[in-house]
Amino acid sequence: MPKTFTQEERNYIKRRLLEEGRVCLAQYGIRKTTIDELVKRVNIPKGTFYLFYPSKEMLFFDVLCIIHNEMHNTLLERIESLGERTNIDLLTDLLFGLYKKLDPALLYMLIDNKEIELLMRKLPAEIAAQHTQHDDFSVEKFIAMLPIKYNERKIKIFSAVLRAIFCSILHKREIGEAIFDDTIRAMLKGALIVLFEGEGI
Repeated sequence: MPKTFTQEERNYIKRRLLEEGRVCLAQYGIRKTTIDELVKRVNIPKGTFYLFYPSKEMLFFDVLCIIHNEMHNTLLERIESLGERTNIDLLTDLLFGLYKKLDPALLYMLIDNKEIELLMRKLPAEIAAQHTQHDDFSVEKFIAMLPIKYNERKIKIFSAVLRAIFCSILHKREIGEAIFDDTIRAMLKGALIVLFEGEGI
């Protein structure tokens, strides 16, 4: 393929790289996926990959951002549909439903194998910082739809609490598999109670 592409070709190649990156992320993880594997799947020369991404880590970062944004948009749409009926119990059900939609095998692999840690270490510092800001901004949009008062500290804390709750999948065995889902629901509800009442923040 030529090194210069029409916009339509660029869009197609970028979309295919993201699609195959998502498949490889689930099947092999970040470490075990090579650029050779990605370009073979997309049917492009290896040099073409670097016209789109400086590294496989940047591709996987984009893939994870897409997954994050899909969940975030679903969350906002569902909150909007609740309207004035929004309350702690309904929000707990909503967040728990999103949690259940996560692929536990993928999440476990990314965290337990230190794949996320590897990814963040290989990303340029400014990209990693932008991601944290984006995460906080996503939570701010979520909180802004709720009938509560909030400040920057509350946004940062609630954002970190959600990350901590979702990372608890690593400790499913220690927590107890039979009560794990109920425990996640209880933690989500507790976080929402603190968010609504503002105690300790």
